Amino acid sequence: MGAGYDRREFLRQMAKGAMLFMLSGCAEVTQQTCPPAVPIPRGDAAPPIKQPSELVTATPKAVNFTVHEVAPFETLPRLAQMYGVAEEDLRKANQLKPGEPLTPGRQLLVPHPSRYRNIVPVYPNNRWEYIIVHHTAGEFGKALTVDQLHRERGFDEGLGYHFLIDNGSLGKGNGQLEVAPRWIKQEQGAHCKASNMNHNGIGIGLVGNFNDRPPSKAQLHTLMTLIVLLGGYYQIGPCNVLGHRQVPEAKTDCPGHLFPWDKFKLGLTKAMA
Repeated sequence: MGAGYDRREFLRQMAKGAMLFMLSGCAEVTQQTCPPAVPIPRGDAAPPIKQPSELVTATPKAVNFTVHEVAPFETLPRLAQMYGVAEEDLRKANQLKPGEPLTPGRQLLVPHPSRYRNIVPVYPNNRWEYIIVHHTAGEFGKALTVDQLHRERGFDEGLGYHFLIDNGSLGKGNGQLEVAPRWIKQEQGAHCKASNMNHNGIGIGLVGNFNDRPPSKAQLHTLMTLIVLLGGYYQIGPCNVLGHRQVPEAKTDCPGHLFPWDKFKLGLTKAMA
């Protein structure tokens, strides 16, 4: 792959981050044992939202291994944090050389994961004034496939969102958060031209077509928690959290007519108070 996926560039950008937020483990992660299989609780059974300082990561039942598909810009240090394993153990299990970059789409064996956590890096930056919520308008998806789709649409930098929240399709967890390269590099998005939101709006995409069915409870839980964390860090109030169609001059029904916006916004306002 190109330099955009270079491990050294990732580490350089991560060094600029002020902190790492750990989101509550509501995501359903595909985990396997050999044998027997360990049942994984559904992500729709997510606990009520808590304030960021009270977030606690749930520890799933122990499993022997899980398989993780590498998303754009992911690296071993971040995967080690996500799954609670040693970076060296990941390297040995996958016969990786020190400093070897990860190719998006590669299947990695994660030995003896102790947990799963959504991790959100944050960076000092005064450009972010809004948070814009989208749906992908497709029933299935993950960062890798949406990245390919956006490149086919002419987005030279690929995935146009800053964050993507999965719905349990294509091997990803229900409510699993994928951090896009645009966020790691603090680049403008390619998600909303209206009102210049690509420049100063954080784009969050949820996998699904919410004109056909609403988002899952696990997706909404992750979305709520992510917005509370980003809003608190970048001082973005609830009034500046918008659905794509609510942006002035936007001509779209995104994030879909079945997205429970009024109920979600009410809960968000209370959580951010």
